[in-house]
Order: sequence, then C-alpha cells, then structure tokens
Amino acid sequence: MRPRSLDEVVGQQHLLRQGSPLRVLATDSEGGGGAVSVILWGPPGTGKTTLAQAIAHSSGRRFVELSAVTAGIKDVRTVMERALNDRDLYGVATVLFLDEIHRFTKAQQDALLPGVENGWVTLVAATTENPSFSVISPLLSRSLLLTLEPLHDADLRTLLIRAVEEPRGLAGSIELDEEATDALVQLASGDARRALTALEAAAASALAGAQPEGGAEPEDEDGAVPVVTAEIVSASVDRALLRYDRNGDQHYDVVSAFIKSMRGSDPDAAIHYLARMIEAGEDPRFIARRLMVHAAEDVGMADPQALQVAVAAAEATQLIGLPEARIPLAEATIYIATAPKSNAVITAIDSAIADVKAGRFGLVPTHLRDAHYPGAKRLGHGKGYRYPHSDPRGVSEQQYLPDELGDKIYYAPTQHGNEREVADRLEKIRRITRGR
Repeated sequence: MRPRSLDEVVGQQHLLRQGSPLRVLATDSEGGGGAVSVILWGPPGTGKTTLAQAIAHSSGRRFVELSAVTAGIKDVRTVMERALNDRDLYGVATVLFLDEIHRFTKAQQDALLPGVENGWVTLVAATTENPSFSVISPLLSRSLLLTLEPLHDADLRTLLIRAVEEPRGLAGSIELDEEATDALVQLASGDARRALTALEAAAASALAGAQPEGGAEPEDEDGAVPVVTAEIVSASVDRALLRYDRNGDQHYDVVSAFIKSMRGSDPDAAIHYLARMIEAGEDPRFIARRLMVHAAEDVGMADPQALQVAVAAAEATQLIGLPEARIPLAEATIYIATAPKSNAVITAIDSAIADVKAGRFGLVPTHLRDAHYPGAKRLGHGKGYRYPHSDPRGVSEQQYLPDELGDKIYYAPTQHGNEREVADRLEKIRRITRGR
C-alpha cells in the first residue's frame, strides 16, 4: 500500500503543496533546479521512506536506499562513484535515501559531503531524532530540513479504507465496521505503519475465523465477507482498547485524574493514568507540559527541585520521543507525586494579580525608584534607600510595598518540605524589613 506518487500520499500536506521543495524534487528528473537535498525529521510511521520513494519514482531518477544501521563508509563511497558515472555517462540523476541518518558517525556523515555538495546525488535522509543534535553542521547547512507530523485521525481513516478496498491491499475481502476503524486509528496514534500492520493482523483473524472447510472463499451463506469488529482488533493485536478520545471526555477525565493523583501524593495512581495516556496516543509533549505546571503549582517552594525535574523530563521527551520518553515522564511523575506539596506560590501570584486588577497597587516608594537618569535625584528618587549588603545581617528595615498596600502578605509558606525552612527564615526577614 506504499504510495507510488506524491499524489497518493495521505498526510503531510504542509510539505506537499504545489511548488514545495518535495514537489519540485518529484518533477525535476534532470536533477537541476530541484536537486536540493532534504532531511526528513519526524516520528516513526509518518511517511519518511514513502516520500523518498515517491520522489524517486515520480521523477524517474535512480533510487538507492541505504540504512545507517548496516551501511558503512565503503557503501556510501560506492553509491557516490556510481552516481557520478551515471550522471556523466548516461545523464541519470540519483536519489540516495539514507534511513536513520542519526545512527551514522561523524566520519560516515563526512563521506556524504562531496556527493551532496557537488550534486552527484540528491540526498533524502530520514531521522526520528532532532537533526540539530544528530547531523553534522556542514551536512545540515547543505540540506533543507523538513519536519513531518504524526498523521491526523482523518488521514489514518483514509489509509485504512483505501487498504481495505484497493486491489493492492485487501481487495474487499473483509469489511471494517466503524468501531473497528476507530480502534485501529486509536491504536495507531498517528503512525500509518502501525495502523496498516494492525489492520492486516485483524483481517487475518477475521478471514481465518470465516474460512470454511475445503479452503473455499470466506463468505457466509448470503455471500457476505467477514466483518472486522473492535473485538477482533483487540484480540488480534493483543492489546486492550482504551476508551480514550483525545478530544473528548475521556481525555479530560484521565488528565484530571492524573493531576489529582499527583496532588494527592499517590504515585501508583499517577503512574496508572500516565500509562493510559501514553497507550492511548496522547501527545507526550502535552503530558510534559502538565508535569511542569503541576510541579510549579502544587509542589512549588516545598521542593523547588520538582520543577527542574519536570523541565528536564520535557526536554528529554522533545529530544528522544516515545517510546523512550515514557521513562523520564514516569520519573517526573513519581518525583512530583512523592514530593511535599504547597500551593503557596500560585496563591501568592494570583492574590497579587487580583490586587493589581482591582487597582490596588499605588505608587512605587520614592526611595525604590530609579535614580540613575539625569534629574532623578532632584525628584528624591533613591533618597533614603538602604543597601542591604551594608547591613551585617544582609537585610535592612525598609518599606518595599506601596503605601496603599501597607504590610500586605502575599506569600505564606507552609510547613511542608523545604517551605518549613523558608517560613522560619522569612519570618525573621519580615521582622527586620517591616520593623516588627
């Protein structure tokens, strides 16, 4: 079912509009104006290999495929030499598709440079890792970086229906009911390869169950073909179907339970809901954002390290993607769930914002105003300011809030975790600064 031309490709339409680099590559068979190498960066099953082959077949170029897992420098040089001969002797351009380029060492990537720079080959490289970290700068600067996105649900439905109906696919040998289609789309999580693999397994199960003795056509008495149901899909892929609509109630319910479990300091429940989100195909970046927000909102100063752990998990998720990203996400989830809790930070900022919105802010005290510009001192700016470092205690008695707010307190630390020490220290500081 791999598309034979760019017109058959489903998804990635932001890269396939008329006049786009990929369209030019596919139509310029001489390798002239369209001979720009590209690096395709995206998750598995989003069409990197498909696009490369469609480009080669549409343009009439010679197509050579190498995998960075098995190919070495010798293989690369062999391709380059033949590409140069084909171009000079026969006028045939070559497209070199290099899968998993991030697995190539620096020396192996260096071997690609002469061919790419001199136009012996048009390189189409694919990677699931950020090219900024996995591809050498000279090669990256000579190539156009194109980012592929996970397929949308509508794209996956189109692929599944096409695979059921077309002669190249199942040729109408089975029917796919609506719930089964939803299940396959859900299981795929934006991965076309996973969707088609699951469909093939489910179709095989349905056909085997309907096969009569003697090997006749798998039809019932009325001549109907077997129907693939959600139950068959679940049994075929050996994976339970989660009732989880990424845009519906289940999405919000599970996310809510995830957050409340961490807030309630139950790491087991939090990990359970994390697993449900991952298995249902939730965007891991969304999960990482929720972890960062929760670390700041519900842990806060009780354990400032929690936010750092959450940010690190978010960065790791961005760099490595799933399935490996499940590990830092789980680490951050457990850390936050078991950390001491305090909402004093969000309470402080929300209370301060409420005062500002209500007009309770007043003028900045004169001694705190900027005294560096000409004429500021004549206005009294900075007069009477006490430099805290000049005080042996490191803190001086001084008014910082506007007169209208008096001794208003926004931040009230709890006695949980790190905030217990903060509370004791802050009480002593306020006694000095506020002259108590």
